[in-house]
Amino acid sequence: MNAAPIAIDAEGPERRAYWALIDCGTIVRRDLTHLVKQPSLIAWQLGFPIVSVLLFVYVFGSAMDVGEGLDYKDFAMPGMFAMTMAFGFMNTAMGVVIEKERGVIDRFRSMPMAPSAVVAGRGVSDVLQAGVDLAVMASIALVIGWRSDGSLPETLTAFALLLWLRFALIWVGVWIGLVTPNQEAAGNLFAVAFPFGMVSSVFTPPSLMPDWLGAIAMWNPVSSTANAIRELFGNPLPTGGSWVEENAMLLAFAWPLALTLVFLPLAVRRYQRLAR
Repeated sequence: MNAAPIAIDAEGPERRAYWALIDCGTIVRRDLTHLVKQPSLIAWQLGFPIVSVLLFVYVFGSAMDVGEGLDYKDFAMPGMFAMTMAFGFMNTAMGVVIEKERGVIDRFRSMPMAPSAVVAGRGVSDVLQAGVDLAVMASIALVIGWRSDGSLPETLTAFALLLWLRFALIWVGVWIGLVTPNQEAAGNLFAVAFPFGMVSSVFTPPSLMPDWLGAIAMWNPVSSTANAIRELFGNPLPTGGSWVEENAMLLAFAWPLALTLVFLPLAVRRYQRLAR
């Protein structure tokens, strides 16, 4: 007697999850291929960390004093890592706006593909690009003499926290890109993003700032990540003794988690509501 064939539900949750992963992979390959074909964009993304290090460490750094006789280079480099990850979300927003204006997202929506694939694929491809940016930044830091004094697990944890921050901010960028009407408006958003990275502990301890500005800087998610990785790298960490600064490791995980829980659903919902 022949065994009865096993029925497979083509519309079941397992099948939908499978095709969502396949579609997400297709979007990732498409985004990375598109990036490779734009050498000017690659030059900008890789050149920005180099210019930032030369400007802030060598030009401004000679006049910076973070106290306690600490080497400013060792203080600034972890902050530069965090700032590079933070500023990347505007590249995400601009990329989404451009694709929306050119009708690329509308074409994706007309295809028989998982609704989550476009947003998820953008997230994965941006994390991969952020990993390249971080590798370039770390190479520059080693060339100028910066070293991590932490153990290998601590150093790897620090880089993981940096990518965790970037991952969370991707969804902020995707949501901003979907709600921004055009490229001109998106370009103006850099005026908002710039203080987000600069008003933090990236370049100077909040304890050296005016009280009102220091409070803003201390509660900045970029500051929590910067202080946490300084601790993991074994680099100088002058603090004012506040709860926020003393619990930087906890907040370096909690801030990105909160941003992801808020903006990932917002980004997916906004994408699904386009052109309705």
